[in-house]
Amino acid sequence: MNAVAQFKKASRIQVIPVMLIPVALGALGAFVWTGRFHLGLLILTLIGSGAAHLFSNMVNDLWDYKNGTDSEAQADVDAISTNSGFLTKGTWTIRKFAAVTWTLFGIAAACGIILSLISGWWAFVYGGLGGLIAYFYVAPPIRFGYRGKGYSEIAILLSFGILPVMGAYYVQTSLIDVRALLLSLPIGLLTTLILFNHHFLHWQADRQAGKKTLVVVWGEKRALNFSRILLLLAAISLIACVVTGALPPYALIALLTFIPLYLVYGRLKDSNPSKAYLPLMGASTMTTMRCGGVLILSLIIEGIIQTL
Repeated sequence: MNAVAQFKKASRIQVIPVMLIPVALGALGAFVWTGRFHLGLLILTLIGSGAAHLFSNMVNDLWDYKNGTDSEAQADVDAISTNSGFLTKGTWTIRKFAAVTWTLFGIAAACGIILSLISGWWAFVYGGLGGLIAYFYVAPPIRFGYRGKGYSEIAILLSFGILPVMGAYYVQTSLIDVRALLLSLPIGLLTTLILFNHHFLHWQADRQAGKKTLVVVWGEKRALNFSRILLLLAAISLIACVVTGALPPYALIALLTFIPLYLVYGRLKDSNPSKAYLPLMGASTMTTMRCGGVLILSLIIEGIIQTL
């Protein structure tokens, strides 16, 4: 495996669209609502937010490895490990893994500083809050992901929904707009759902390692019900965006992307082996990507219509 392939696997780069989609939505919102759009600023925002997301993936692996969570997932025959495996299998040394991790942080920080100098200090606030959430998701003393009281879900909604959408909008306009907050909710809730559902894959190993996710605290049945509620909230927030004018009416087509995920829930019981949750994870990810794609396309079309 060459260096590029190793980096892709270590950083889990295949999931980076969950960060790039909300950034694109925020920038397109600015274009549709205010007529302002700067391609260079969008590219810099995408680079910075993408680096921040990969940093988040890798720093989570670092701390999960140090806390023993990844080792428990490897040892549990029923658990499905979702980390890169570069530390648990010794592919990279901790020193090399940490060096790449903090290089990504440096790239994200540099982009944030440049954007704040161009657009205003709030750009740095949005990026800085995202960086703090990414680091303390599993790092002490806060460890959002270990507390089991919904803190981790709120952290994901902020860092993969509200902050990138509102931040990208601010970078383009130097303004704060409630429509950007509304626009962040559908994609933010769907991304939260991905992260929530992925806990089902190794919740018993998490329990052994002392990681108190809501699945560990509530158990499978209650957690599955909450998972369904998150999907419902995402649908309601999408409708609210259309009603308030944050999205054009034809953006409601995105609701069709929810159907495959909804159908997966019907095939799950109150208690399931870990592998039974793989279709739920896959459907959650595809729903988020497809819904995000439809929303992006709907804003592009609306922007073009307005310029004619």
